[in-house]
Amino acid sequence: MEEKILELCKKKDLKIGIMGGTFNPIHYGHLVTAEEALIQFNLDKVIFIPTGIPPHKTKGILASAEDRYLMTVIATASNQDFFVSRIEIDKKKTCYTIDTLRYLKSIFLDKATLYFITGADAILEILTWKDTEEILKLCKFIAATRPGYDAAKIKDLTTKITKDFGLSQDKKDHIYIMEIPALAISSTDIRKRIRENKPIKYLLPEGVCNYLLKHNLYK
Repeated sequence: MEEKILELCKKKDLKIGIMGGTFNPIHYGHLVTAEEALIQFNLDKVIFIPTGIPPHKTKGILASAEDRYLMTVIATASNQDFFVSRIEIDKKKTCYTIDTLRYLKSIFLDKATLYFITGADAILEILTWKDTEEILKLCKFIAATRPGYDAAKIKDLTTKITKDFGLSQDKKDHIYIMEIPALAISSTDIRKRIRENKPIKYLLPEGVCNYLLKHNLYK
């Protein structure tokens, strides 16, 4: 994967999406979000970065980093615009968003604009992230929402960070709101359904479904 990043670095004026998360497991909600961002924001590529050791406690069973990485590879294999990186998996230690963004920025330099893709609820916690101010300088954010979501909180957050971190008024495009189809799919629900021996077919790619069942994950 890192070889592919280096290959991309030969180009200029890139728009790169960053899709971070535990992917525990990855499902169609993640993939639809990434594809919508790719199209709506005219991104060149989307890099999926599975978390190695999450900086925050996770609820429920956490599959191994290698299992989560392999499931993400399986899920994205058919899309030539999706890459999967081992940046965080291989560090074998807690890795914060700022660490990954610094690393990517050191590779791309000024050849790419980075767009961090995440859920609307997650973006509301950005002020609790490590080195928030630097994060805002290194990338823009795409906050994925479902139809009917009240975007007022995100707009209020944008106003607050613009004021708190001294961003100019024309920098209010640091956080974009992106509406996606109403997919009520979550990794938490999938893990729960597995434990209760309920069907998970059509909630995530067939290859991922087969992988986690074969390796008896989340039981």
